[in-house]
Amino acid sequence: MATGSRTFRNLIGGEWLDAAGGETFESVSPATGERIGTFPKSTAEDVDRAVAAARDAYASWRLVPAPRRGEILFRFGSLVREAKEELAQLMTREMGKVLPEAGGDVQEAIDMSFYMAGEGRRLFGQTTPSELPDKFNMSVRMPIGVVGVITPWNFPIAIPSWKIVPALVCGNTVVFKPANDTPLLGQRFVELLAEAGVPPGVVNVVHGFGREVGDRIVRHPEVPVVTLTGSRETGVAVLRAAADNLKHVHLELGGKNAIIVMDDADLDLAVDGILWSAFGTSGQRCTAASRVIVHERVYDELQSRLVAAAERMRIGPGWEPDTDVGPVINRSALEKIHSYTEIGRDEGARLLTGGEIATGDGLERGFYYRPTIFGDVEPTMRIAQEEIFGPTTALIRVRDADEAIRVANGIRYGLSSSIFTRDVNLAFRAMRDLEAGITYVNAGTIGAEVHLPFGGTKDTGNGHREAGQAALDVFTEWKSIYVDYSGRLQRAQIDTAGEVR
Repeated sequence: MATGSRTFRNLIGGEWLDAAGGETFESVSPATGERIGTFPKSTAEDVDRAVAAARDAYASWRLVPAPRRGEILFRFGSLVREAKEELAQLMTREMGKVLPEAGGDVQEAIDMSFYMAGEGRRLFGQTTPSELPDKFNMSVRMPIGVVGVITPWNFPIAIPSWKIVPALVCGNTVVFKPANDTPLLGQRFVELLAEAGVPPGVVNVVHGFGREVGDRIVRHPEVPVVTLTGSRETGVAVLRAAADNLKHVHLELGGKNAIIVMDDADLDLAVDGILWSAFGTSGQRCTAASRVIVHERVYDELQSRLVAAAERMRIGPGWEPDTDVGPVINRSALEKIHSYTEIGRDEGARLLTGGEIATGDGLERGFYYRPTIFGDVEPTMRIAQEEIFGPTTALIRVRDADEAIRVANGIRYGLSSSIFTRDVNLAFRAMRDLEAGITYVNAGTIGAEVHLPFGGTKDTGNGHREAGQAALDVFTEWKSIYVDYSGRLQRAQIDTAGEVR
């Protein structure tokens, strides 16, 4: 689809509207700097209109039988599948992922849509025996209302699906703020929802920036649920802003994920897993492996193999078939990543490869950083503690499994973790002892599947999970129901111990 000369609008109550203030911003390709399109730079006034539309639509949408809501989401999943190539091509241009990864991003949305559509015929509650005769007990899930959805740029189709699709099947309505670095992908997402038959006002998209649009969504008194994927700092600010209204807040935040490589590991497999986890999506994943904890017996060999493999990776635009590493999202990200290279050098870590902004062959038109590996990293160094969100990983030497697990856990985050070992006993110890919401054995730190819960411990979030059945707990409230068919008043919580009627 041609995009460069097009101007796009917000979708509010089924109508495409300019921002109330008339201001706009541009989306540009991180690979080349080309203009993708012009979008409304919205304000609180636009959010208020969207919330009003979502609130009005909620009155009828919550009463649509859940199986019918699921059927609409099945249609949506089918439309995304038909548009997969178009969306993947757009993603390589607007976000920068290499084409196979972009296709995987879209496939996650397809998988999530089909999985959650099936929940329209489940949404299981519970039935239990009553402590009284002639009485029936059950619990059911109830929708909550308007959900504020704030998503990042790194998974611009997948993450909206993780939030919006379960919110809809549960009977909620949505005000959606896509990332301002990938607004067109957010736009296409809601266009396909509308095409699938989602009624006007059920999903509204408001483009813009966090300080205006995101803040108003979080503070709006008629948005009882907020779901955000972003940085820890943003998550803390959202919690504080939402506190006065006692909102339901779901946060997916940072990660500083480690791959442990033991002395009995298959090193070829480990190198493949590290390359994919550290440099896939140019390291711009919350599950990226920015630490590699290596047993001292295989440290030198692994280091040698890993550096050689990283130096063979080709940097370039994501749509070129031989590209391994695409651009990072923008200049600010590029500068932050490079600043951590300087921090690592200053801390005394040894730069093994990379550590520079990539230029030549037209790369200077975009935001490219060479895959970077540090050796001789101490666990307490900043490059081993802070989220860099770029193609940088740190090698840490350990003596045994106990030290490896201790180092892996010695960070503020707890999202993803991995261990490469042939020792089944050690593998099960790691599954038990690694402080993370996700643990992989003999695989990297990325590759979650939609039917299991996704999320982390410690500063990675606030305890909620996306995907799987666990996602339903974010977007529903439990109601307990008691039906007394005895024909007489039975007083519960009255001591009748020992009585048999």
